[in-house]
Amino acid sequence: MTRFILVDQSMPEALRPIDQPPKQLHVISNNWEDLLMRPAVAIVGSRRPTGYGQRYTRQLAYELARAGVAIVSGLAYGVDSLAHQGALDAGGVTIAVLPASVSQIYPSGHRRLSEAIIEQGGALISEYDDDHGPPRTYDFVERNRLIAGLAQVVIVTEGTLKSGSRHTVDFANDQGKVIMAAPGEVFNPLAAGPNHHLQEGAYLVTSAQDVFDQLHIQGKPALMHGISDNPQEQLLINLLEQGITSGATLQSNSGLPTRIYQQTLTMLEISGRIRQLGNDHWALT
Repeated sequence: MTRFILVDQSMPEALRPIDQPPKQLHVISNNWEDLLMRPAVAIVGSRRPTGYGQRYTRQLAYELARAGVAIVSGLAYGVDSLAHQGALDAGGVTIAVLPASVSQIYPSGHRRLSEAIIEQGGALISEYDDDHGPPRTYDFVERNRLIAGLAQVVIVTEGTLKSGSRHTVDFANDQGKVIMAAPGEVFNPLAAGPNHHLQEGAYLVTSAQDVFDQLHIQGKPALMHGISDNPQEQLLINLLEQGITSGATLQSNSGLPTRIYQQTLTMLEISGRIRQLGNDHWALT
């Protein structure tokens, strides 16, 4: 694990022109130069998303990361952690911007997630040194300007009108970044934030392709169901290709632990390579 401090000309170019650019940036990463070469998308939102918001966030991050996009978020509970995890599930990379020192993982419950981010080639970054102490309320707001600054596109998946993600959107607007939002039910208070951003001119995002269009890059096509770079996914795909549809039989024949089996099944479903038939039976799409 490599830790270093960036100042002046070593600061990421994307952060130099923003209002109140950081004086220094503490980074933990084994892959920093590669990260800076990738298109970057920030995904932010509620700390308590609905089931819809959870699935939407994780799938979107998964598809973007699978195409080589770096996912940027704040390591918080809810949408942030789902965005990071979706990128990791895809075998991609993600950047976590902390409201405290990189030595003080916040929240502490995401220490293992932060370790996985580094192990998979991502980064933890903060403008605060180890003497900074616990995060203060305004540290979260200041952190959000860096999340917006590192990304070309900022996406809000779920959040109330008073959600902290609105600060990220405000910073992104000031920085001239593309704002995107997921549509939501008008009676859902967690859809009020994204729906408001859409009314204010944010671009609608219903799929990863919408984001690729804004980035002016050609997204990777969806993988054929017979090919996967994840060995657990490939194992289940092979069993389904053999005609096995029962979930119980799939797990038994795969030999995967229950937790790993369920995670793998979920990611295959949200990436669109399998579908439910009902009564715990599955089929390839």
